[in-house]
Amino acid sequence: MTAILELKNVSKNFGGVSAVSNVSFGLKQGEIVGLIGPNGAGKTTLVNLVTGVHSLSDGQVIFKGEDVGSQKPFQAARRGLARTFQIVQPFPEMTVLENVSAGAVFGGAAGGIAAGQEAAQAELDFVGLGHVANEPASSLSLPNRKRLELAKSLAMKPSVLLLDEVNAGLNASEIDDALKLIEQISGRGVTILIIEHLMKVVLSVSERLLVLHHGELIADGTPKQVVEDQRVIEAYLGAKFAERYKVAG
Repeated sequence: MTAILELKNVSKNFGGVSAVSNVSFGLKQGEIVGLIGPNGAGKTTLVNLVTGVHSLSDGQVIFKGEDVGSQKPFQAARRGLARTFQIVQPFPEMTVLENVSAGAVFGGAAGGIAAGQEAAQAELDFVGLGHVANEPASSLSLPNRKRLELAKSLAMKPSVLLLDEVNAGLNASEIDDALKLIEQISGRGVTILIIEHLMKVVLSVSERLLVLHHGELIADGTPKQVVEDQRVIEAYLGAKFAERYKVAG
């Protein structure tokens, strides 16, 4: 199957520092792929390169057969490349519905304000926030702000969704609910790349894992292949985790 999103030798330098170096991989339609690695490995920088927040130093980003390496963030959204942010910052004075409507309208998925509100309400119902649609976004708890962030990205009708630490700060029950939502989104045919620190979470939901270390892609394979990869164990997982995973498996 042809990749819906493909990175070819993507690199990003900040001054003399190489944040991402020569990274290549592809995502197929409907896949859930985990992106893991130590803090500072370049994971969020990679998402920023895909979505036009940062410009490429080298390489190509191919989306649906088109080179989009020079796009701006609003162009990425309108093409169907949506993302969530690790630090959730909704417009606090706007209602929950208005926050999501803004994503639908300005992301280009809705034909106008009325259509945007309709799409927003549908996504709020989907993520479980329909009952607080008219509440100010500032009133939401952290788990519900995470759901709001997800609803905003879904209202853009993405083909590819990049989730940056969507489970950070959540308890075990809230994480289970978030994972169910991610699987339901995948069921729509949306391709998902999920950045995640919690290995139990990423192993439970991902079909493939990508591992970044010092900005370089050191592994790309099934969860079983990756957790048994000696380079990944040394760089990130540690021998104790790898042994526990083998026993549990």
